[in-house]
Amino acid sequence: MNVGSYMIMETTFLLVLFIFFINALYKRDVLESLLFSVSLAVGLTPELLPMIISINLSKGAIDMARKKVIIKRLASIQNFGSMDVLCTDKTGTLTENRIRLIFHVDIDGKESGKVLLYSYLNSYYQTGLRSPLNEAVLAYKSIDITGYMKIDEIPFDFIRKRLSIVVEHENQRYMITKGAPEEILKICSFYELDEVISDLTNETRRKIERKYLELSAEGYRVLGVAYKRLREYKPVYSVSDESEMIFLGFIGFLDPPKETAREAIRLLREVGMELKILTGDNELVTRKVCEHLGFEIKGILLGSEIEHMHDDALARAVEEVNVFCRVTPAQKNRIISALRANGHVVGFLGDGINDAPSLKNADVGISVDNAVDVAKEAADIILLENDLTILHDGVLEGRKTFGNAMKYILMAVSSNFGNMFSVAIGSLFLPFLPMLPIQILLNNLLYDLTQTSVPLDDVDREYLEKPRRWDIFFVRRFMVVFGPISSLFDFLTYFMMLLAFKAAEPLFQTAWFLESLLTQTLVVFIIRTRLSPFYRSRPSKALIFTSASVIIFALVLPYTWLGTVFRFVQPPIEFYLALAAIIGAYLALVETAKSWFYRRYGHRLEQVLMPSRGIGLYLSRTMRVTQDAIAMIYLRYEDEISINTLISDLERAVAYPISPEEIYHSLQYLRRANLVSIDWREGKIRREKAMKDYVDKYVFSELWPKISDDWRSISAYLEARYGKTNQEYQLKRASK
Repeated sequence: MNVGSYMIMETTFLLVLFIFFINALYKRDVLESLLFSVSLAVGLTPELLPMIISINLSKGAIDMARKKVIIKRLASIQNFGSMDVLCTDKTGTLTENRIRLIFHVDIDGKESGKVLLYSYLNSYYQTGLRSPLNEAVLAYKSIDITGYMKIDEIPFDFIRKRLSIVVEHENQRYMITKGAPEEILKICSFYELDEVISDLTNETRRKIERKYLELSAEGYRVLGVAYKRLREYKPVYSVSDESEMIFLGFIGFLDPPKETAREAIRLLREVGMELKILTGDNELVTRKVCEHLGFEIKGILLGSEIEHMHDDALARAVEEVNVFCRVTPAQKNRIISALRANGHVVGFLGDGINDAPSLKNADVGISVDNAVDVAKEAADIILLENDLTILHDGVLEGRKTFGNAMKYILMAVSSNFGNMFSVAIGSLFLPFLPMLPIQILLNNLLYDLTQTSVPLDDVDREYLEKPRRWDIFFVRRFMVVFGPISSLFDFLTYFMMLLAFKAAEPLFQTAWFLESLLTQTLVVFIIRTRLSPFYRSRPSKALIFTSASVIIFALVLPYTWLGTVFRFVQPPIEFYLALAAIIGAYLALVETAKSWFYRRYGHRLEQVLMPSRGIGLYLSRTMRVTQDAIAMIYLRYEDEISINTLISDLERAVAYPISPEEIYHSLQYLRRANLVSIDWREGKIRREKAMKDYVDKYVFSELWPKISDDWRSISAYLEARYGKTNQEYQLKRASK
């Protein structure tokens, strides 16, 4: 938005200075020229934009409140509409967060009372914020621990992933540790089975690891329990004392998936949302939950792998992987930052203490009502009901808000620019001002009144199907295309009034005031939708009412005493017939231009899932296959080729083995990015205009050093086989 404000300010400043000095050179009154220039500045500025956006966002917040969603930060509704990636924690978001302790077993899987007792002591005496796991242990069974006295505690952290307490019982001190099994094993040198303590051999370690994997694969969240008798009595114990411990067994928890999560995932997928799971749990438990929810896993990345990855490598990995397991809060932040650096608008859904940094870092932070206070404080949006399908409603509401805000911006910049440009040019050759400053301000006021109903307008269903983004190039090009069309008919009105009606100054100004106001009021109904013809999209009753009221008021104004205040006169009847013809021709031309414009530039408003930044030091294999598929489609002389031809040509043209599955996967990327359209029934791929923009902007700049060899190889293959390639590439290659 800042870039858009600068564009409007720059255009206004240059045009106003130009008009002021030209009018001064024409020997007109300097004060009159100054007032005229200032009125132009007011007319060019979409001054209702802050109000329109505020009403939009407030209406969205009210609509979401009816669905029991609290919007803490209004701007987050608009970000909701642009969001194309939603990252979510698993526990408490995709699951019910009603964690229950299911078992307490030794390393053979047999029930163990000692494992339960030591787990209970560890959970009871820990003093930090109690996690749902500790609450589940305490709720499982009431145990008498009156003979135990707490001595010290070594708190949990996300590096060690374990918590230790020191207790004294019958003059003997014990350290009891509970945490991630793999971390517990690191500090154990012994194990206990049937009250017999033995050395922890490599074979026994593998047995414990197998049991852990077996329990996790069944969907249980598993913690390890260890202890040791302390020989040294001291007031304070540290992490260094967590050594040579005795592995005792496992406790397992079950957290059922939310019933609404499966439906929410399906709905989000339908509206072009990419879902990624970021969890501290292991991959087996996460895979089981994903299987239950019907969530397709494209790839899994572990926190231990992320720890050693450069930011550039992670930027590629986050595009290919949609499940991240055993990640720390810092690693969640890195993943979100990498996605944002790749050009995505990222939301994060979390409910735990460790989710607070990610909720702050994301473009949209979402939490639930039963989350911890720090998570709710960091979030932008809070869901009051245990229903994830509300996320889908929020996304649609955000897109409606963005759509109506974009409507006003496009209407304002194109109509205002066209009208003010007409006034500016007319003032150069007319012996009088084409419209008085007070008339310009009235024109602007009446037009703005019609726009106050834009936040209440309906948004086309097609517009809600994909995430949208702000693009200043699109707005500037819209202004440059549709502004001059408006000016063209303004000039036609000028010549009609001067040549056909021999109009003097008052009649001329009255006629052009009416033509200007009516055209920009009626063209709203065409610009508000990208559907063609425009009447396929039904506007709101409020927009129809305000527009009709302003049009009637403008037509009646010259016949009232108020019209004389603004120096209007009554036009002849013939003028209204000419005015109707001009308006009809203008609307027809705008409708035709709109169809062409959206075919060429409509893709620029779509939030592309294809990464655009953060290319990194090298390409992953998936990214390389995708770029080679782009090369093969772009370099072909024809706009449309068959999928089978693409596969066979790629297999022969590249210097590495490539499978059809990899190519199909890449085609899905390209289709989601709107670079190609695919007819799966006919087996055809058609390159879209967006591919040319992508190639011009990225391939021949930051990507070229990494993919140039493949492009040259594919180009040579196509030349040899078909005798010709895309002429645009030939020109680009000549310039390299």
